[in-house]
Amino acid sequence: MRSHSTSETRPLRRPWSPQTKWTVSMILLAFGVYLLFRFSEVIPPLILAVVLAYVLSPVVEWLHRHTGLGRGWATALTYLTLILLIAALFAVVVPLLVDQVTTLNLNLQQLLDQGTRWINHLVIFGHPVNNALLTTQVESALRGAVSLILGQGITVAMGVLTTLAWVSFVLVISFYLVKDGPQLRAYLEGLAPPAYRADYIMLRDEIGAVWAAFFRGQVVLAGVVTVIITAVAFIIGLPGALPMGLLAGVLEFLPSIGHGIWLSIAATLAFFLGSTWWPMPNWAFALLVIGLHVLFDQLDTNYLIPRIIGRRMHLHPLVVILGIVGGALMGGVLGIALAAPTIASLRVLGRYIYANLVDTDPFPQPISEPLPAPDPRWWQKPPAMWRRALSQLRRRAPHG
Repeated sequence: MRSHSTSETRPLRRPWSPQTKWTVSMILLAFGVYLLFRFSEVIPPLILAVVLAYVLSPVVEWLHRHTGLGRGWATALTYLTLILLIAALFAVVVPLLVDQVTTLNLNLQQLLDQGTRWINHLVIFGHPVNNALLTTQVESALRGAVSLILGQGITVAMGVLTTLAWVSFVLVISFYLVKDGPQLRAYLEGLAPPAYRADYIMLRDEIGAVWAAFFRGQVVLAGVVTVIITAVAFIIGLPGALPMGLLAGVLEFLPSIGHGIWLSIAATLAFFLGSTWWPMPNWAFALLVIGLHVLFDQLDTNYLIPRIIGRRMHLHPLVVILGIVGGALMGGVLGIALAAPTIASLRVLGRYIYANLVDTDPFPQPISEPLPAPDPRWWQKPPAMWRRALSQLRRRAPHG
């Protein structure tokens, strides 16, 4: 009875030829492009799930290390806390927000009534013009719009249900991304060829640092901006202070153009509605809003953004604007919001490709000298201009 060794029973495998590899790669690429177009509706929720996972991963890591909880329990506790915080925030903020929006709506209705009276008393070249027909047409259009909105009740209800379904999808996907994050990273790392695994790890860490700085820092920055703008708007009497503060926080995700959009809306409200309690002309109040926003823009650009987000996202404004236009064409609102980190990631990849094309080191900076990270205690350190002013006051103060 003869024994058969493994080498005798297993034939030698023949490696794929370059033509076969190229053909299979093109087929897989075409199939991937087809899937992107076929399931394009799923891409934005998946991106939002990844964003949420990036934001919550540090919290889960901290709980896992310092409390002894398993990663699954730490993730569940984090998401439960998040849901409770959102519910409490809605319970406190939504009534105030509804009141502010209602007041703003009444003010806008008064503005529309003034405009209607102005149209009815319009005078051209010294002769009054009868605009009853124009007023009737405008009122008919408004009634038709209201009827259309009321007639879409079922569509609105279905939209709410669809939104809730997508929110549940985002929460579930992000939950598993956070819980199984280490296994997923190890799996993707194992897919990289051994000869290029070190490059993959360094590229992954650098690009991950860019997105982490954007997501986590941007959430904190949006919260800080919301508090500052809401407080200032209440102090000066800007109509709809709370909605305008929330709008400023949301628009902080749109670099270079978010401030311009907010200022256009705020200046319009200030010019036509005036302050809610300051006895000053509307045009002067609009100039006050513009001046305060210019000061805040300097504070945001030179102090808040470098200390909260860091300098990994430092891009030229022209590049950001072009990226926002491209992101709007390709991904809508989500493409606009993610334009800056996408450009920063492409910059990292472009540097790596160019270095390999010209045979230079793609990672010239040592690992021991990382890029400057966001300052975790940014709120405890005053801006440089304040420090200089304080030092000058101390030198000029009389001694003794």
